[in-house]
Amino acid sequence: MWIKICANTNLDDAQLAAELGADAVGFVFAPSARRITSAEVAKITPHLPTSIERVGVFHALDAYEIARAAHEAGLTAVQLHSGVDFALLHRLHKLFAGQVSLIQTVHWEVGTEGGGAAIVAAELRRIAADGLVDHVLIDSKVGAALGGTGVSFDWDEARAIFQEAAPELKLIIAGGLRAENVSEAIQNLNPWGIDVASGVESMPGRKSPEKLAAFIKKARESKVDPA
Repeated sequence: MWIKICANTNLDDAQLAAELGADAVGFVFAPSARRITSAEVAKITPHLPTSIERVGVFHALDAYEIARAAHEAGLTAVQLHSGVDFALLHRLHKLFAGQVSLIQTVHWEVGTEGGGAAIVAAELRRIAADGLVDHVLIDSKVGAALGGTGVSFDWDEARAIFQEAAPELKLIIAGGLRAENVSEAIQNLNPWGIDVASGVESMPGRKSPEKLAAFIKKARESKVDPA
């Protein structure tokens, strides 16, 4: 199980995530209460283990701006958190030339009757057909908020969608995860990875060591129920 601890704003939190066994730490460059600059991240990443992935979360920007920020910050992956933009994905793929991986976020709109599921399923099919991205993060969209909401999408409704897409895409769950429910999410969806931000915080942008440790422990212990 690949585990990403997102929305880090300081070295202590990122180092703790690495020490507790996370596979990746995330830094939010998009508008957010947890926003951080590439210059600030550049002071953090040299002190992290080389084995941990360093992911920058970006809203729609020019491909060259994203590439510049990724280089300055020392990132190993870029997560695109706005809508799916295939032209942008192709430009970044060419610019990074395999040196930085791409994660595409797909937003599951919470509070819609069936519409969220249908839209997500269609987006995943398009991404799989395009073939450039194999890491796809599915996150909750609540109103205008794109992530960091602490709200989960409908895991029961998502099960068939995950089963359909899993052979071609590495799917990552986000949205409303915490130590108390991460096992349920894994058992329901059998994802390739999980991503958490607000569920392990003591306040926006600051991690709770207790919540962080409990979350990673629960995720590592979780088993997928046989079909």
